Amino acid sequence: MAEKVVVKSLYKVYGPNPTLAMQMLSAGLSKEEIFKQTGMTIGVKDANFHVNEGEIFVLMGLSGSGKSTLIRLLNRLVEPTHGQILLGGNDVAAMSKKALIELRRKDLAMVFQSFALLPHLSVLRNTAFGLEVAGVDKKAREIRALEVLDQVGLKAFANQMPAELSGGMQQRVGLARALAVDPSLMLMDEAFSALDPLKRTEMQELLLQLQKEQQRTIVFVSHDLDEAFHIGNRIAIMEGGRIVQIGTPDEILRHPSDEYVRAFFQGVDVKKYLIARDVADREDTLVVHPSSDGRSDMTAAIEQLREAHRNYAFAVDTDGRYQGAVSIDSMLQTMAAGHRSLADAYLQEIAPVTQAMALKDLIGHIVKNPFPLPVIDADTHYLGAVTQTILLKRMAHEEADHE
Repeated sequence: MAEKVVVKSLYKVYGPNPTLAMQMLSAGLSKEEIFKQTGMTIGVKDANFHVNEGEIFVLMGLSGSGKSTLIRLLNRLVEPTHGQILLGGNDVAAMSKKALIELRRKDLAMVFQSFALLPHLSVLRNTAFGLEVAGVDKKAREIRALEVLDQVGLKAFANQMPAELSGGMQQRVGLARALAVDPSLMLMDEAFSALDPLKRTEMQELLLQLQKEQQRTIVFVSHDLDEAFHIGNRIAIMEGGRIVQIGTPDEILRHPSDEYVRAFFQGVDVKKYLIARDVADREDTLVVHPSSDGRSDMTAAIEQLREAHRNYAFAVDTDGRYQGAVSIDSMLQTMAAGHRSLADAYLQEIAPVTQAMALKDLIGHIVKNPFPLPVIDADTHYLGAVTQTILLKRMAHEEADHE
């Protein structure tokens, strides 16, 4: 996967003598010691990470952890003290003011918590503002603005003023304005935190839908665990200006790197974040690899199922991709009818579920189906099976681990 953003050894020092602070850091002094001796604050300390093209990368941390400073360093709303910020191979930290302005106009957009709309401009003009600054002619920018307003469900409100809109609608305008310049990188700083819970959820779903369609690269700051887990492909946990762990939500939740991260998630209901991939079991259900001799495949599968006191098996090809589900009865009936292909015995009523299916949705499927459900990834690779027994065992295991 291509890397859109690469950050190397990035620091930000607030104070009159950043060089001195950097020397003190090199000498091994802590952030607290430097502040006590000099009054200078280390906002970001030795940040190293990359953001892949098309992913939502979430920065999380407690208040004062440095997450908002870090996201502002990426577009130099805050000037870095040291380090590199590579965007498409170009170092943003070393860009001239002219090049930086051009980058912000055409390839990088930011959405703020405060909406930051211009109160004297209509929704349409607010949305088109970035294009106007970039010198796009009026007709072209209004066409583009209407297009993105339609994407966020506000085309009918194009001629209204911001004060006439609800908070959720104003934030949609802010998102539309960012999308209007068609940026390859979007920075979103606590973008939904000012909204009530219902509107916040609506904006998260809108963002995910737009991301599914457009696959932009997004760096998103949040202090909300549910939000980060819901929208983030990967999460970076910050503390005291440092990035202490980066990983998928599941990796961080299950394998915290230190006591700070462990405490950060203390009391979290792990089951709330389980998905089908987490509970799938590869050992519980027989897997059959179809060959050119379907009758032999079926005969062998029936014998193995009877020995194991099981009724169902899954067919998986040599590349590991799921093909279909069979039962003892479906295979016996297929052979009795004179068919010689295992595919003729596939059961239409057993459909695979995707690895990202949430536990609450998976439970609904399991309750309705008395047979094992195959779990597959985006490329239809077989990941394992889920049954009522497997699900109950996994939930009991999670309860025991977090008592």
